[in-house]
Amino acid sequence: MAATASFSALPKPSNSLKPNPQVPQKAPLFNLPKTLQKPTFSPQKPCLSNTAHKTHITLSSKNPISDLVSTNKKSPDDFPSYFDDDDDKPREECGVVGIYGDPEASRLCYLALHALQHRGQEGAGIVTVNENKVLQSVTGVGLVSEVFNESKLDQLPGDLAIGHVRYSTAGSSMLKNVQPFVAGYRFGSVGVAHNGNLVNYRKLRATLEDNGSIFNTSSDTEVVLHLIATSKARPFFMRIVDACEKLEGAYSMVFVTEDKLVAVRDPFGFRPLVMGRRSNGAVVFASETCALDLIEATYEREVYPGEVLVVDKDGVQSLCLMPHPEPKQCIFEHIYFSLPNSVVFGRSVYESRHVFGEILATEAPVDCDVVIAVPDSGVVAALGYAAKAGVPFQQGLIRSHYVGRTFIEPSQKIRDFGVKLKLSPVRGVLEGKRVVVVDDSIVRGTTSSKIVRLLKEAGAKEVHMRIASPPIIASCYYGVDTPSSEELISNRMNVEEIREFIGCDSLSFLPLDSLKKLLGDESPNFCYACFSGNYPVQPKGS
Repeated sequence: MAATASFSALPKPSNSLKPNPQVPQKAPLFNLPKTLQKPTFSPQKPCLSNTAHKTHITLSSKNPISDLVSTNKKSPDDFPSYFDDDDDKPREECGVVGIYGDPEASRLCYLALHALQHRGQEGAGIVTVNENKVLQSVTGVGLVSEVFNESKLDQLPGDLAIGHVRYSTAGSSMLKNVQPFVAGYRFGSVGVAHNGNLVNYRKLRATLEDNGSIFNTSSDTEVVLHLIATSKARPFFMRIVDACEKLEGAYSMVFVTEDKLVAVRDPFGFRPLVMGRRSNGAVVFASETCALDLIEATYEREVYPGEVLVVDKDGVQSLCLMPHPEPKQCIFEHIYFSLPNSVVFGRSVYESRHVFGEILATEAPVDCDVVIAVPDSGVVAALGYAAKAGVPFQQGLIRSHYVGRTFIEPSQKIRDFGVKLKLSPVRGVLEGKRVVVVDDSIVRGTTSSKIVRLLKEAGAKEVHMRIASPPIIASCYYGVDTPSSEELISNRMNVEEIREFIGCDSLSFLPLDSLKKLLGDESPNFCYACFSGNYPVQPKGS
């Protein structure tokens, strides 16, 4: 379908600011083009508006798409068994950054990726555009600090850059999985960094293959590149628009060409993407505001669900394609994925988690002597619980921040080995105490049972678990790596059965109705599929 475009340059920040008409926000925003001020909601028609460390370096203006290899498949042999058992949390697939107009673009991108490291620890990459308008890429396996050093960043000159951190698979093909991807097409080249998951990937791929496209990968990001390459739309960024009109599912993406930075968010706004500006005028996009804070960029606003923002020498332009449905932002960004110091979907993550804990203390009180958290993601909710209950919060579990993927297991396996490497109980806090332990979620239940055992072995008299999210009963298809529904303990057991399995004295989850009540008028704007099994965009086996 051909796109109908309307453009308007975004003005500089002023004292006369209007709220986001689609997602209520606490932070001040820009005045917007008319196409974004009064959105129409249409559920039928989506809208776009408003393992050793290795590093790979490429210099390319015409990289063929077929060079890209990526996969989301996981093998049981990818990680040691202790890691599968103990890393019992949903995994956010990645974080993205885009910077336009700063001579230190690659170094700022590097720092911003550091701030987003929690969104992906298995690979990192940066693409820049040099003075000859050639896209240069450095990607590698491992943490941001392992992939990049001074000499690598020296190979990435230019004032235009995009970056990516990824949680992905391990194995021999891991390096080729790391984004950003760079590909050539008829009139130039393009780089892309993608956060999300496309539910119509297989259908799109089949159509493209029928028309002669050749795939070397199962990556949905490669589909986006093929759609761009085969589009006949002009100018280039309309190719991106044309491609996005065919996508279904979750995508927050940043693209780079020889002279433009483009940011796109899917019509439902599943995954976050924000815009900021540095004092020198450089425009920055990132998955979370914590990345803006680190590089001293001022948060301006979200990229709206369904919006395409084009940044070039003429400034920032906003493109709206068609009326869009009600936003369905991922509630797990506030429960677990995002850092507490971020503002996500216009709400403070810290404030959200603190109130989650307060609700638990109000609706599931218990006589206790101390409140502790499963660090780090349970800390803020535990603080909220303790404040509301009038019980002291203490550090009953200490997390080690130096546990990597590889180490030597004892020949005689120690019970709960993986958990003990990461979490150490503090006997002085726990011994003889009735303990409330707050965690953000329970997925398989394996880690929770081991934590309860650790606490009781350290002398806790009673252990009461309080979970700052509703029970997870369904898998996510929008860019979160969750187990199959058969593996989700809340899909197989009721709360009492889970309590018995875990071995705690009492167990309570954050009630879904209370969560929605807290969100108030914004409640319909969030996706609760993992708690309800009701999917805003139906999964299609992608």
